[in-house]
Amino acid sequence: MQALTQVSSPYFSGPEALRRTCLRMVEGNKFRSFDFGGRLYRWAEKDKGFVASAMEKGNQGFNQRKRKVVEHVCLVRGKEDLSEENEKNMLDYLYTTQYQMPGIVATSLGRVSDQNPEHYTHAIFMRFRTKEDLFRFYEHPSYKGVLKEHVDPYSHGFINLDFESEVEDDMLPIFRKGEDFNYGVELILLLGFQSSSLGDPAENAMASLANLALEFPSLIVQATEGSNFNTNNSQYSHGAVIRFRSSEAMKIFLRSSEYNAMWTAKAYVARMLKM
Repeated sequence: MQALTQVSSPYFSGPEALRRTCLRMVEGNKFRSFDFGGRLYRWAEKDKGFVASAMEKGNQGFNQRKRKVVEHVCLVRGKEDLSEENEKNMLDYLYTTQYQMPGIVATSLGRVSDQNPEHYTHAIFMRFRTKEDLFRFYEHPSYKGVLKEHVDPYSHGFINLDFESEVEDDMLPIFRKGEDFNYGVELILLLGFQSSSLGDPAENAMASLANLALEFPSLIVQATEGSNFNTNNSQYSHGAVIRFRSSEAMKIFLRSSEYNAMWTAKAYVARMLKM
């Protein structure tokens, strides 16, 4: 049995009980420099423009290597009486945490566009350099203050999921910058595998998802996936974040026979949440 939720798609019941939802990205206009694994990155955003440079400490040669990143997903259940002003303040404070503490590589957040059975209303995605950066983020006074003052009073709680993945070892894919990331929507996929399927079957399923995403470069900007290491979340064992070029691109992918056939064959998925 599967239980799903997903981006910009209506809920419908049936054998797979698919539920769908969506999140749009918000970009900031800041100048930043970042030391990521021995390579110094600098960029400035102004209006719709983007200026960037990268200086590698050591080897200056081009390569196609992969670089590990840590993905953090937070899904929030906003209160029914949440005002537009309080919602804006909540999202603004969450977004600007990336400028107040080290280790945050990229941030994307927004309102879930469709209703979903889990009643999540907002989603936050953050990318970190390392697990240690993420752990420090959780304990940082600024982040705790944002939760206490701008999230907890206006929500019925939230759920976190964290996983390690890989992206192309290049500045724009790592930091989710450039023309390809100026527009689009996020698909946040949370999966709970049955205990008997953890291990190779679960990892094979995630590898199949990663390979499938690579087959749709005209629709997908970037996809990451991995095993959840957040010990406070026992509902979901794995997660994935897929950045689509548009809402229409996402719909085409989710309606594709390849995507639906993949999950039809993965009967060992106990829970699936798509945001």
